[in-house]
Amino acid sequence: MLLDVQDITAFYGSSQALFGVEFEMAEGEVVALMGRNGMGKSTTIKSICNLVPPRDGRVFFDGKETRAMPTHKVARLGIGLVPEGRRCFATLTVYENLVTAARPGLWDLERVIALFPRLGERRNQLARSLSGGEQQMLAIGRALMTNPRLLILDEATEGLAPVIRQDIWRAIRALKQDGLSILVVDKTLSELLPVADNAWSSKTGATYGPVRRIR
Repeated sequence: MLLDVQDITAFYGSSQALFGVEFEMAEGEVVALMGRNGMGKSTTIKSICNLVPPRDGRVFFDGKETRAMPTHKVARLGIGLVPEGRRCFATLTVYENLVTAARPGLWDLERVIALFPRLGERRNQLARSLSGGEQQMLAIGRALMTNPRLLILDEATEGLAPVIRQDIWRAIRALKQDGLSILVVDKTLSELLPVADNAWSSKTGATYGPVRRIR
């Protein structure tokens, strides 16, 4: 099992955000986290990466428990995060964004540009000058440059124009064909369900609740 999330809880101050979340995914799977806004999907992702450390429960990545690890060491295990809101380095160029966190492996600058040709065309532009869709491509490309074993996409197509959303989903399908493990949060069910091997949904009727396998 590549990722095993076991009964985790998480808090923001005194406010509880996760109540016993648990799910698992195997190497090479594409897994979707689904649910309404405010159901804890992004907090679940942050807890996996230890950005919001779980208060209870356990998270294992490739058999290693991550709960006591600092965030950068969790990332070095092979987790590449594309956060909600993209968060590119605005004052760096496309090229600088891509190479700043690069690690040796199959994914290099040439391969990322082949996946997203627009990034090659805008190689020397500052990230802040890109459109929202181009920034999302850049955020995905930057994560791929770390050569992750697990790519996590939080709201991968939120707020993007339809033509750009199709470019992102095309890339996700290509990454799946390459065998990359992907954990994705998105609301576009017509695109999400065909590419996902498993989907997990927030518990019905709970403000925050455990996720469960739905197919």
